[in-house]
Amino acid sequence: MKIISKEIYESLKSWPFLEAGRIIERFGGIKNFKKPDKNFILFETGYGPSGLPHIGTFAEVVRTTMVKNAFENIVDCQTKLVTFSDDMDGLRKVPENVPNQELLKSFIGKPLTSIPDPFEKYESFGHHNNEKLKFFLEQFGFKYEFISSTEKYKSGYFDKTLINILQNYDKILSIILPTLRAERQKTYSPFLPISPVNGHVLQVKIDEYRPKSNSIIFVDPANNKQTELEVTKGNCKLQWKVDWAMRWIALDVNYEMCGKDLTESVDLASKICKILKKEPPINLIYEMFLDEKGEKISKSIGNGISVDQWLRYASQESLSLFMFQKPKSAKKLYFDSIPKSVDEYFSFLKSYHEQNLNKLDNPVWHIHQGQPPKYTSEINFNSLLNLVSVCNSQDKEVIWGFLKEYDNTLDITKNFEIDKLIQFAINYYVDFVLPNKEYIKIDSENKKIFEDILNTLKNINQNVSSEEIQTLIYEIGKKYNFSNLRDYFKLIYQVLLGQKQGPRLGSFIKLYGIKKTCNLIEKILRE
Repeated sequence: MKIISKEIYESLKSWPFLEAGRIIERFGGIKNFKKPDKNFILFETGYGPSGLPHIGTFAEVVRTTMVKNAFENIVDCQTKLVTFSDDMDGLRKVPENVPNQELLKSFIGKPLTSIPDPFEKYESFGHHNNEKLKFFLEQFGFKYEFISSTEKYKSGYFDKTLINILQNYDKILSIILPTLRAERQKTYSPFLPISPVNGHVLQVKIDEYRPKSNSIIFVDPANNKQTELEVTKGNCKLQWKVDWAMRWIALDVNYEMCGKDLTESVDLASKICKILKKEPPINLIYEMFLDEKGEKISKSIGNGISVDQWLRYASQESLSLFMFQKPKSAKKLYFDSIPKSVDEYFSFLKSYHEQNLNKLDNPVWHIHQGQPPKYTSEINFNSLLNLVSVCNSQDKEVIWGFLKEYDNTLDITKNFEIDKLIQFAINYYVDFVLPNKEYIKIDSENKKIFEDILNTLKNINQNVSSEEIQTLIYEIGKKYNFSNLRDYFKLIYQVLLGQKQGPRLGSFIKLYGIKKTCNLIEKILRE
């Protein structure tokens, strides 16, 4: 891999490079970088397997991958991305979207990897959801190492760190307890024993901590007997914030990002690392996604958009662009975001190959890990969407017919990107545009406007540019009594497309065809 020069590196402004720079500074800076003892930098993402992977999962992995790639291009040091599954967590409630609900209810409280798979395909419910995660990540081409919490606990991998936590339990309690309600403080413990009687993850008061024997004493509610249990070998798991710190230490994690809702958890986990004489990883806290009303997106409410839904209307790359842009700012994530994101992606892709130094800050460099493909066509998502709309057709061949008239060099066998874009536009049109179409009829007052547009289009050269057409349409609007020219364009959109908003008319008319636009206006004037 070609390493970016120090001079270029110092000029870079995109956030993945800035985040990579934070890692580099921790290990001595660009001039004196020293690899960690393990000889690589470990990036981590987390997954809660009580549910299926979702758009937040994608966001975290794609953003972390961008930072990892930026780092790899600055210094000569190996990296690793791990995806950690909290599959030893106890099941709190039965998800609504799974079969065998009654069966699962009887296992509430048990670790996810100790619960039967309701889909009857894998060893456990946890294993099922872990496999879903792996499939999810692999379909997007992410390179990662999967780590199971259950396997690490039971294999003894975490034992050394668990013993260290037990030996420092009082110091850890001193920073955790002040953050809890008074009632919760009475029973809180960093350790959650797994009941030897029924296998449940227990949230019980620990009566005694015994660092010398690596054990804890508690009353097991399954039989009301006082029980002594070693904290090692998978007999216990840790409460979330302590568990996170333990994982950072045991795996020697160098970088992890998380949502704003986990800010307090990051702060406390970092303090626990310092108590245990370990440095916490560098952390980026990203903002949450909002729905179209500006409310936080919630899986349980279902007010967001899923990855599968996005991919019905647009490419993975456009979704990656959405995730790239301003991770520290709250963004509205809903269906209206898609056309803008798609066209911005192609705009960045076209500009990349015309740039020099700034090209490394271009989002597509990060999306394609330094190797963006070429895209030279003027055709974009919005123009296709409006072409589909005015043709009122769901047939790709019809749309290709218009495109070939616009540009006879286009070939369906070579322009796969455009072919996919047509299908995306058709899908979006069917689901969002068609149900809301509302044409308005031309009245006597507006008839003259469309006659004027028609006469202008009939008298221009067929080879005129889209910009020249746009200027001519604009000048016509200035002749009429519109307090705001936006109302003029809105009128045209409603008459021609049945929509209140639309494309730059010059680009649309050029794509649809001047003659066909004239025919359309003539037909409307006759009605």
